Amino acid sequence: MRVLTGIQPSGKLHWGNYFGAMRNAFALQQKGEAFLFIANYHALTTVRDGQRLREATRDVALDWLACGLDPEKTVFYRQSDVPEVQELAWYLSCITPMGLLERCHSYKDKLAHGMDATHGLFAYPVLMAADILIMQSDLVPVGRDQKQHLEVTRDLAIKFNNAYGDCFKIPEPYIPETVATIPGTDGQKMSKSYNNTIQLFEDLKSIKKKIMGIVTDSTPMEAPKEPEGNSVYELYKLFATPEEAAEMAAKFRAGNYGYGHAKKELFAIYERTFAPFRERREKLAADASYVEDILKAGAARARQEALKTMDKVRAATGF
Repeated sequence: MRVLTGIQPSGKLHWGNYFGAMRNAFALQQKGEAFLFIANYHALTTVRDGQRLREATRDVALDWLACGLDPEKTVFYRQSDVPEVQELAWYLSCITPMGLLERCHSYKDKLAHGMDATHGLFAYPVLMAADILIMQSDLVPVGRDQKQHLEVTRDLAIKFNNAYGDCFKIPEPYIPETVATIPGTDGQKMSKSYNNTIQLFEDLKSIKKKIMGIVTDSTPMEAPKEPEGNSVYELYKLFATPEEAAEMAAKFRAGNYGYGHAKKELFAIYERTFAPFRERREKLAADASYVEDILKAGAARARQEALKTMDKVRAATGF
């Protein structure tokens, strides 16, 4: 079973990335042949500074390696180091119905949040399909908001296979039922687009300030509170053992336990969980060539698979 995951270097990674994608990827690298790419082509829809993109790409690689990615078990590479992806995106574009892209709700949502209406943003699902299909992926972990894009990938693979013969595997989505939407500091889904994130490795003072600023209701401290649906409690549960989560829930329901108390506990459990990751990241960052060597080795392995697929596609389409 081949598993493929991508992550955009469009900003600092945050708690939503860790609990929504990273932990699942670390678990899946134990169960099959894992591929993970840094989607720097995709990031061009929002990042217009070359130096910033290069730095963000390295930061993303450091974050994943510090938090548990094993390059011996996962093919880890930059999207731009596999140029065949762009070639395949054109082949797929030529069989993609406009109506299929026009129905994608992610494009409309991003426009509603102020992003520019560019062709790159509109055609994002086609490039995503190329990322997935070129590696002949069996399973693709996606968030619920990306499920529609994977359905587009499946539709394009079937359409292409029907037109040209059996070139692609039809990938299946992997959406863990145990991971709900990660709330941001304002109660919406945590997302860089909404400027409501808590970064994985920012300064501890900054993280504490953001946690203490999480939006809550005005229920008095002495009053009992329902923990479920409360952003502070929902975030705490992500770090906590079932016993720790149950203890906080009981405190909320008993009363005389305020949101400020819960926020302090949330900061403490984050600090405890991420202390070893912070230490590992500092060590990795001190070796200037470490990340680059891993990404180059991963790209060499990824291109071997990409070229196998493109040999089929070129022959089938007449090139």
